[in-house]
Amino acid sequence: MASLFRLKPIHAAAEQPHGHQLARTLSWYHLVALGVGAIVGTGILTLIGVGVDRAGPAVILSFVVAGAICACAALAYAELATSIPASGSAYTYSYVALGEIVAWVVGWSLLAEYTLVVATVAVGWSGYATPFLLGLGVPPELTHGPQMVAGQVAAWGVNVPALFVVWLVAGLLILGTRESATLNAILVVVKLVALAVFVAVALPYFDAANFDPFAPFGYAKHASGGVERGMMAAAAIIFFAFYGFDAISTAAEEARNPGRDLAIGIVGSMVACVAIYMIVALTAVGALHYSRFADSPEPLALILREIGQPGVAKFLALSAIVALPTVILGFLFGQSRIFFVMARDGLLPKSLAKVSRRGSPVRITLFTAAIVSFFAAFLPIDEIAALANAGTLTAFAAVGLCLLVLRRRAPELARPFRTPAAWVVGLGAIFGCLYLFLSLPTKTQLWFGCWNLLGLVVYFAYARRNAAKGDA
Repeated sequence: MASLFRLKPIHAAAEQPHGHQLARTLSWYHLVALGVGAIVGTGILTLIGVGVDRAGPAVILSFVVAGAICACAALAYAELATSIPASGSAYTYSYVALGEIVAWVVGWSLLAEYTLVVATVAVGWSGYATPFLLGLGVPPELTHGPQMVAGQVAAWGVNVPALFVVWLVAGLLILGTRESATLNAILVVVKLVALAVFVAVALPYFDAANFDPFAPFGYAKHASGGVERGMMAAAAIIFFAFYGFDAISTAAEEARNPGRDLAIGIVGSMVACVAIYMIVALTAVGALHYSRFADSPEPLALILREIGQPGVAKFLALSAIVALPTVILGFLFGQSRIFFVMARDGLLPKSLAKVSRRGSPVRITLFTAAIVSFFAAFLPIDEIAALANAGTLTAFAAVGLCLLVLRRRAPELARPFRTPAAWVVGLGAIFGCLYLFLSLPTKTQLWFGCWNLLGLVVYFAYARRNAAKGDA
């Protein structure tokens, strides 16, 4: 029983075996761009349509709730990332603070999170690219996965554009981490310019009447029209929009100065993105009644067309096609690093934890892209996003708990960034994530439970006996 909770010692990256060391190539501005690129994207470009379908104009408060809980998690991440500068994100922190089996559950949840996030963004990218592809004569059946109506398949299809963008980004990551991060920084600027143009063009059409009724579906989660709606139900889904900063923590072994750069990257990107989201959400809901863009795969472009700005809508759609891959890059990067560390620890096959001559984990990146491809090709965006959030909420709650445990167990641990009001932040992350988890669709909770039961079977059948020995 004690072995289930054995703790992982903190190893410096230089202590890892040859062939298992990642190259330190990233500066703080690469990390900020990685965070902004991962955070600002699908949540505001596509999921705002899903959010207003479940909350109406109260989706703005959904963004506030999700952002506040994410802020607690971000502060906890910043302290842990700088005091435990090793790749693996919440998985590694849980292994150090809470023990192996908890780390496995968190890591297994993160595998679901990152896989589904990348798939969601790929489907969102496909939503913006599809109008252009249809204009070129591409069959509609090759631009979407199976479409569901009332729980039944209404139309079959394979989302080929989503598959294409996943493998394009995987190829960039294989090319090299620094090269990918530099291109990512450039594309982030493109994305921010596009959002600034949206606000500048749509804001003059702001009409306060579009906010009435403000909360047509109420505040708590409840079933309505076969869908679980309410402000908190929307918050539980668009929580997805905020969690790109944890991808930064997976880059701990690739940061040139992790003690400084990780805190700047995590906190800086989170603050910038909360401001961007609130401005864009207010503008979107104010410019057009929510019912006219609810559940649209390209809500911001639709709003611009509805207010008589088709040229700007085309510019926004083109910008999304160019820039949304930055979100895929950030999360595919993070997922491959979590897979990498779990393989290096022996919980997954160690052969996957080999790096190339350039210091990139090529095998694990290919493995990750192959898994993501299935979900991107065949699942609808709202189902994927809800499932992804379940894994994220588990990981964020674990990070809040790790923060508090290490404050008590290891007060002498060097903390280059020290979270203010640690107990408020830690408990805010734990209970906030728990409440949002309870606000997820019931079907999502059941699927997540099944996923973790499968994970425990894998752990006891394979991972436990192959794990590298830690400190008891």
